[in-house]
Amino acid sequence: MVRRVLSLTSGRIAVVILVLVALLAVCGPWIAPQDPLATSDNALASASGAHWLGTDYLGRDVFSRLLDGSRVSVLGSLEVALTALVVGAVPGILSVYSGRVFEWLTLRLADTLVALPFLLFAIAVIALLGNGITQAMLVTGALVSPLFYRVSRAATLAVARSPYVEAAIVSGASIGWVVRRHVWVKVLPPVAVALAQTIGVGFVIVSSLTFLGIGVQPPAPTWGGLLASDLGYLSHQPWAPVAPALLIMVTVWACNLLADAIRDVSGEAGRALVNRRRAEARTGPSTPVPVGGSR
Repeated sequence: MVRRVLSLTSGRIAVVILVLVALLAVCGPWIAPQDPLATSDNALASASGAHWLGTDYLGRDVFSRLLDGSRVSVLGSLEVALTALVVGAVPGILSVYSGRVFEWLTLRLADTLVALPFLLFAIAVIALLGNGITQAMLVTGALVSPLFYRVSRAATLAVARSPYVEAAIVSGASIGWVVRRHVWVKVLPPVAVALAQTIGVGFVIVSSLTFLGIGVQPPAPTWGGLLASDLGYLSHQPWAPVAPALLIMVTVWACNLLADAIRDVSGEAGRALVNRRRAEARTGPSTPVPVGGSR
């Protein structure tokens, strides 16, 4: 699947952008030119050689804070996506094989989680457990998990009644072996699409919470926190929110682009793409014939 995704232009663009964002998260604190928490008397300064994106209202270097804050945004979005994957996909697959009681309970739980407003619920949990980004992301991931539950359950139902799966069960194969050997291969593509989309949703959730000052306490920098602080000084620096907003938009766009690329290369469309390219490799790319024919 990875090769198929990279064979598409959209897939390569999405992967390059997301790799760059990951590198910012890993290397950002070390490549920041200045201390992101150090204040100075040069407040609300314009962009210059010393401050590439200027300074904020406390004289802190905006570029350094943007680099340092990328780690929280990336880790938070991954926590949301991975929590939703584990909490949703595993019960979704098992609900097909674990009996009607387990199926009914998980379906009702998924319906309940869908009905809860995740942003307000995350705020309530933080009020109870303390202001921390990890507990906020874990709770939010659990509330987003019904997406993975429904996707994995639908894909498992499509495979569960296949002749080769029924033959494996009749021959005495365990449910775990059947899931690992047959079911997971069919469930993986739609789950991968949902995972890429959820990572983008995670960036929006992290940015929204930190924009409201929830999850990360100032002066720790985050993309959403930088956006919130810049909005208070638009009369002095109307361009200030552009950088954090652009980072958020481009990252979410790349996640959605990756999800579209995975969807395009999986299933029937993916097999058609592979067959077409194999045929072109054997015979060469086909040349379209003019409508009027040759003269």
